[in-house]
Amino acid sequence: MSAVPQPSGSADRDTDDTAPRFTIGGVLGALRGDFPDVTISKIRYLESEELVHPQRTPSGYRKFSAADVARLRYVLAAQRDQYLPLRVIKEHLDALDRGEELPGRPDGDAAAGPAAEEPVATAPLPAAEFARAAGLTDEQLADCVQFGLVAPDSQGRHRPVDLPVARAAAGLARHGIEPRHLRVYRTGAEREAALLEQLVAPVLLSRAEEARTRATEQLQELAALSAQLHGALLEARLREVLGG
Repeated sequence: MSAVPQPSGSADRDTDDTAPRFTIGGVLGALRGDFPDVTISKIRYLESEELVHPQRTPSGYRKFSAADVARLRYVLAAQRDQYLPLRVIKEHLDALDRGEELPGRPDGDAAAGPAAEEPVATAPLPAAEFARAAGLTDEQLADCVQFGLVAPDSQGRHRPVDLPVARAAAGLARHGIEPRHLRVYRTGAEREAALLEQLVAPVLLSRAEEARTRATEQLQELAALSAQLHGALLEARLREVLGG
C-alpha cells in the first residue's frame, strides 16, 4: 500500500532537526525495492518539478527527510498504478499542502489524511520467508545461491536489499529461464562494478564525509546510466531479432 505523504512544510517534516536525513543515494535505496526503475536522475527531475523539496547542506548536497521519501513514493506509485501525469500528481500534493484532502490514494483508497512513510525492512529474512517474498520456490532460491545471484549470511538468512534480484530471477523463471542461465548477468554486473569502482576509488580513500557522500552519489548515478545503457543495447538487439 502506498504511503500518503505529509504536507510540505508540516511541523513533522523539515522543522525537526533530529528527523532522519537521507542522501539521494539513500533515497534511491529506500525506493528501489518497490520501484526498481527509479534512478537518481528521476529523483532530481521530480525535485526540479517541485514535487519534493529536500534541504541542502552548506556544500550543496541534498538531504531528504522521511516525509520527502514518502512524497516520492506517492508520486512514483501514482505514475505506476494510475498512470497519472505529473501535473495531476502535483495538484494532489498542492491540495495536501493547503490542508485539503487528497482526491484519492494511488492504491485506490480515499485519502484519510497524512501518514508516515512505510518502514523499509532491513533485518535479514529466513530463507523460506525470503523465497516467498521473492516469488521463488525453495529449490529456485537454492539455485540462486549456487549460481551466485544472492548470498545468505552465516545463519542462512538473506538481506531484504537482495529481493529485487530474487524477484527478477523469479520472473525470468516463469518464462523458463532458470537461475543457472543467469550467471552471465552476474559476471557482467561484476565487471561493470569493477569499472565504476575505478572511477571513484580515489574519492573513497578520503575520510571526509562530504567526499564519501559525493562518491556514493556518483556511483549511484553511474549505476543508473549503466543500467540505462544495458537496457538500450538489449532493446536494440531484440529489435534486430524481431526484424525491426
